[in-house]
Amino acid sequence: MNNILQKELTLPCGAVLSNRIAKAALTEGLADVTGMPTSELKQLYGLWSDGGAGLLLSGNIQIDVNHLERPGNVIIESKPQNNLINALKDWSTAATRNNNHFWAQISHAGRQTQTNINKTPKAPSPIKVALPGGQFGRPIALTTEEIKKIIEGFGIAAITCKNSGFTGIQIHAAHGYLLSQFLSPRSNIRTDAYGGELSNRARLLIEIVKTVRSRVGNDFPISVKLNSADFQKGGFNFQDSLQVAQWLEEETIDLLEISGGTYEQPRLLGVEGIGEYEDQNIAQSTVKREAYFVDFAIELREKISIPMMVTGGFRHQDAMVHAIESGAADLIGIGRPLCVLTDAPKKLFDGLNELPRYEKELKFFPRWLSFLSKIQPFKTMGTFGIQFWFYAQLDLLGKEGEPNTSISPFAATRKIMALQNKWLSARDKFLKFE
Repeated sequence: MNNILQKELTLPCGAVLSNRIAKAALTEGLADVTGMPTSELKQLYGLWSDGGAGLLLSGNIQIDVNHLERPGNVIIESKPQNNLINALKDWSTAATRNNNHFWAQISHAGRQTQTNINKTPKAPSPIKVALPGGQFGRPIALTTEEIKKIIEGFGIAAITCKNSGFTGIQIHAAHGYLLSQFLSPRSNIRTDAYGGELSNRARLLIEIVKTVRSRVGNDFPISVKLNSADFQKGGFNFQDSLQVAQWLEEETIDLLEISGGTYEQPRLLGVEGIGEYEDQNIAQSTVKREAYFVDFAIELREKISIPMMVTGGFRHQDAMVHAIESGAADLIGIGRPLCVLTDAPKKLFDGLNELPRYEKELKFFPRWLSFLSKIQPFKTMGTFGIQFWFYAQLDLLGKEGEPNTSISPFAATRKIMALQNKWLSARDKFLKFE
């Protein structure tokens, strides 16, 4: 055994992860028009299973067909038919073929549903995502009855995934999706039991955790992905996160993943967005850290004993080892490098010290338009354009088994937009004849 990255991690429920590297959740866009897993997803996750990570997290599995994070999400909206169960089993079999864990990340996009999916999505309150371009419509506030259906939807998706061979569940309460929207006083201005003070804003998340636990049992891993902060003025802040983390510990979750940001402030991508950025009142380390959220995790560790996963920015093995040895993290989440280097965990175990930081070499705008990258709206556009480059790599891995790093971010964006439009058109046709 070379280092602590190869050490087993036993979770509170008794489940054992074979090492300390997790493939972080990455949106795949590879489901068919019915939201069913495909052979492309099987191939993609088989590659990652072969790659050596102790845990693979799926991309967003949505509980509502009208609230997708992007075209091509897997959907478990109600009690599934046999064909969906069989497709989920095929997916989970490929994803666990090396005896690693494979957890389903269950989510609801809320107001971060693009208009090409739903022009009037449901959300805590009728507050629109503050991004230019008309990508997001003005949401409609959820009724109490609709909230109860969402809670039940998470429960149905969780037990369906357990019965289909997944080895754990992650509830997505970060990155500005629905549960994150409820937590934030910027996007949640309700005056009922689900709005106002933090205990009310966290009520939906806690009720979902309770429901999922009641369905999957005490010996099945449940994780929550939680923002350390939204990094927006007047939003969900680190003190809020500390308190919610303590409430989650009381609910006996097995792993807390620390992340941060929203579409308006995409901090996970290491950039500032359009809205007013707000620093958080945490003790900044004297050591410059490459991972975005380690300092938050260090402070959280003083309050909770739940095993913690930190995702965002890790590239050096030394930094990963130090994060675990210092107690800042129990599990290291790796995302973008695995979009190209699918066996990155094995390479780390074999002695590789630094993973590629592909995003540093990518430029969305050609040289003659590079001045646009200094203008904030265009800077944000370029950030999401580079994200499409990673989407394109996942598409290639799923369909061809190999990435193509020579494709430009602009060409990748055109490719992914064309694929999404094709998916939307096919879905429209499917719905007409359903």
